Amino acid sequence: MSLLGNLIFFVFGGFLIFLGYVLGGLLLCITIIGIPFGLMCFRLAGGVIAPFGREVVDTEPPGGAVAIIMNVIWIILPGLELAVMHLILALLFAITVVGLPIAAQHMKLVPLALLPFGHVMRDVDAN
Repeated sequence: MSLLGNLIFFVFGGFLIFLGYVLGGLLLCITIIGIPFGLMCFRLAGGVIAPFGREVVDTEPPGGAVAIIMNVIWIILPGLELAVMHLILALLFAITVVGLPIAAQHMKLVPLALLPFGHVMRDVDAN
C-alpha cells in the first residue's frame, strides 16, 4: 500500500517538493557556510520523495544548543519557504476527499521542513 501511496504522492506534488529541496540544497552549497544546510536539504529530499510508510521522530539524544541555533538559521534560509510549500500543497489536496491522504503526508512533513535539526524520518516498522 505504501508503494502505491508513494507513487501517487510523487506524481501529484511530491516531485515539485523534491525539486524544491534539491534546488535549495544546491543554492546553499554554493557558499561554505551554507554547506551543512545544503546537506540537510539533500537529506530531506530523500525523505520527501517517498513519505508513506515513514514517520518523523525526535533524535536521541536531542541536539541541544547547537540544534537550536541551526534550526533558527534554517528557518531564515530555506525552512520557512519549504514549510509553506508543504502547507499550500496540503491545502490544495485537502479540498478533495481523494487527496486527503496526500494532504496528511504533507502536514506530517511540515515540522520536519521547519525544524529539521533534532528530527529524523524513519520507516514505521523500524524500531
